[in-house]
Amino acid sequence: MGEGQAGRQEEIAVEHGHHGGMWVPEDPPTLARLFLPHLDAWSVLAVLSVVGVVAYLAAVVRLRRSGVAWPWWRTVAWIAGSASLFAVTGTWFNGYSMVIFSVHMAQHMVLSLITPLLLLLAAPVTLALRTLPRGQGVAGTPRALLLSGLHSRFAQFVAHPLFSVPLFIASLYGVYFTPLFDALMTNPVGHQFMLAHFVVTGLLFFGPIVAQDPWPRTLSHPGRMIELFLPVPFHAFFGVAIMMAGTLVVDSFAEPPAGWGIDPLGDQGIAGAIVWSFGELPTVLVLAVVFFSWVGSDERRARSLDRAADRSGDVELAAYNARLRALADRG
Repeated sequence: MGEGQAGRQEEIAVEHGHHGGMWVPEDPPTLARLFLPHLDAWSVLAVLSVVGVVAYLAAVVRLRRSGVAWPWWRTVAWIAGSASLFAVTGTWFNGYSMVIFSVHMAQHMVLSLITPLLLLLAAPVTLALRTLPRGQGVAGTPRALLLSGLHSRFAQFVAHPLFSVPLFIASLYGVYFTPLFDALMTNPVGHQFMLAHFVVTGLLFFGPIVAQDPWPRTLSHPGRMIELFLPVPFHAFFGVAIMMAGTLVVDSFAEPPAGWGIDPLGDQGIAGAIVWSFGELPTVLVLAVVFFSWVGSDERRARSLDRAADRSGDVELAAYNARLRALADRG
């Protein structure tokens, strides 16, 4: 074998081993390979998911030691949300998402729909406010910063539906129907920024709708339902547009590794189908959360009124009867 041919084979191996500065698998995807743990120097979100679980569990332990109970299902939700984050960023799933559009789109849907919902259901802000030290000194600074951040003008702005809803929609159309996606995929920093953007966008959109934590802006229950359904038609149309496209929408997946038997246009259709079908389950889940929260708030209001009536000893009824008797005497 000549030196030129050997050099060419080595070059091909390197090209198949790297994409955008990140390692990608050399073998075609299987279920076992997809979720095989793999971290590289740019696995920031995966590392944060592990750190987040440790910090959350430490906070729960501290809260319980102080004699305050914390719902077990919130802890489960946080662990599940962190696990979903790690599953698509700390395994070879992330590597395959660099070369296969359908895998990338599944990653996008998990990061923008599943992970934010689970993390928000865990009420991490409430847990932090209950466990962080109070006071005016250095020890109380983290809690004070958290409270000031929640009430800041910046938080009020990014939490407004006029910002969060268009941002949620633009995460589909603005990323994939412009050259932005291909630009972000060319380097690991841009790729990590894009993945983090998906998570943050989901948190900003679902935060006031799930409403398990103090939020810079609050919505009524009907308003939460309206905001939940606003992006649904845009989401569905985007999935259909991807499925029906006769040409490749993005160039980053135009040449999947040779020998994997992947048709780029056919894989793009699968990616569109993933977008189209993925929105149903999260929407139903959030709708259930909002509905039961609405019912629970009505029940709490009714119990509060009953307790107020018990404390007053039916004073209002007695006063009403006294007025009737006074009117009768005048007559």
